[in-house]
Amino acid sequence: MTHDVPAKRAGQNRTGRGHSRSTGRVTLADVAALARVSPITASRVVAGKTTVKPELADRVRDAVARLGYRPDPSARALASAKSNHVVVLIPLLSNTLFTELLEAIQEVMWQAGYPIFVGITQYQPAREAALLENYLSHRPAGLILTGFDRDEAARRLIADSRTPCVHVMELRDEPGVHCVGFSQVEAARAVARHLLDRGRRRIAFVGAQLDPRTLERAAGFRHALGAAGCYDPSLEILDARPSSAALGAEIFRRLLREHPDVDAVFFCNDDLAHGGLLEALRQGVAVPGRVSVVGFNDLPGNAQMLPPLSSLRTPRREVGEAAARMLLQMMRGKPVARSVLDLGFELKARASS
Repeated sequence: MTHDVPAKRAGQNRTGRGHSRSTGRVTLADVAALARVSPITASRVVAGKTTVKPELADRVRDAVARLGYRPDPSARALASAKSNHVVVLIPLLSNTLFTELLEAIQEVMWQAGYPIFVGITQYQPAREAALLENYLSHRPAGLILTGFDRDEAARRLIADSRTPCVHVMELRDEPGVHCVGFSQVEAARAVARHLLDRGRRRIAFVGAQLDPRTLERAAGFRHALGAAGCYDPSLEILDARPSSAALGAEIFRRLLREHPDVDAVFFCNDDLAHGGLLEALRQGVAVPGRVSVVGFNDLPGNAQMLPPLSSLRTPRREVGEAAARMLLQMMRGKPVARSVLDLGFELKARASS
């Protein structure tokens, strides 16, 4: 039961602002003293507990406001064995795909009272491993990771931390794994079948960056064209350089020069496809009359291209929201209805194909 305690004057200066004698920082003990409650009662109110009598809670909140008290996250983490923040690791911030994903996660977590810490991996497993080690040392309440591309040491680090973790943008049906996304392989098959349905047979695949998701799209493309009896390995171009419009234009020129009979190009990212369309415009190559062009992700601006770009729409905002809600359930110790959540995809057929 909560109860009143005598006010302590030693921790307050003449203006009524309390502080720690050693650091000058306002402490929870100062708040408790000014509010004339026990430190345990003050702690419960600051933590948002509803078990404190309203009149005592009001006194604590008034003391917090008067003293300018701010909770110490590191002290809270030590006391509870975890902090109240969520770590999100994504490959890039320059890609609209990941900014939309991150914004969706941020909105759900913000409403739930959890700040997020963001780490940018640059598609580098070693950098991600270093970020994981650093962030996990601060005992986050939860973790959201992009995909599954990490070594055994990193996976063990995550498991040993016992931090609730959700993977996004890829799916893997394994015990203990929680993930939200869609099948990259099936999405690529859908694009390939779309072009086959349009009567195209000399179809090229262009992949850049070569992260696991790009390679899965290449596998889906390969499977669909192989099943149709028209797969040509020479029309599969995998370039490890970062994806960009400039690279898309460069590869499009190369395709037309080395394979003049190519009649469709599936670019694994929309920025590559934008470059291809712009290069076709420069060269006077008719799209889709001479060659069809399809991108992937359906990022903003596709409908404004000349011609409007066909693309595979990925549910990045929906993935972010669903992953954040799934993680909240895990952090609260509540059961998750489905640990593997497939949100599917949608082919947006426009004039380029």
